[in-house]
Amino acid sequence: MKERVSRIYLTGFMGCGKSSIGLILANTLGWKFIDLDDEIIKSEKMSITEIFKIQGESVFRDIEARELHKMENSNRVIVALGGGAILRESNIDLMKATGKLIYIKASPEKIYSRLKLKTNRPLFQTADNLIMTKENAILKIRTMMNEREKYYLLADLIFSPEDYSIGYCVDKLRAILFKKYGIENAEN
Repeated sequence: MKERVSRIYLTGFMGCGKSSIGLILANTLGWKFIDLDDEIIKSEKMSITEIFKIQGESVFRDIEARELHKMENSNRVIVALGGGAILRESNIDLMKATGKLIYIKASPEKIYSRLKLKTNRPLFQTADNLIMTKENAILKIRTMMNEREKYYLLADLIFSPEDYSIGYCVDKLRAILFKKYGIENAEN
């Protein structure tokens, strides 16, 4: 008999597709979708960029952990985590105890192509607020990904959507979740 799974956490670097895949997957399963960054923005009444700038990363990580713990009793939910939510051991422990953790893996080049036009991502700005060159931005993404990879690899499942349409990715991931964990639509 397959283990009953009622919560899925999606992790991976920013721009890998956690929110896009998570929202559509939740809709196809009839589950609730929660974007952890959106929950933080609602609770703090400021953007992630503002929180980082005004309060710093350490405070942001505290807020992130608090918001993650608020949903620990939710069922039939898919949670898109922020790219660094997995950096805290207590967050990993909570996710592993309450659901399945899926690493959405994308290449630095793919992430750059998805984020390069986003104005709300301070990742590509230099200290003097200039935009980085493509090469420098990809190098920065690669470096950050390498630092986080050991945490991402703690996931129960690694899924790489790289060059597929969002619909194909969701269908493929849904099939994997059914086969591996017996996850079906909410009616079943």
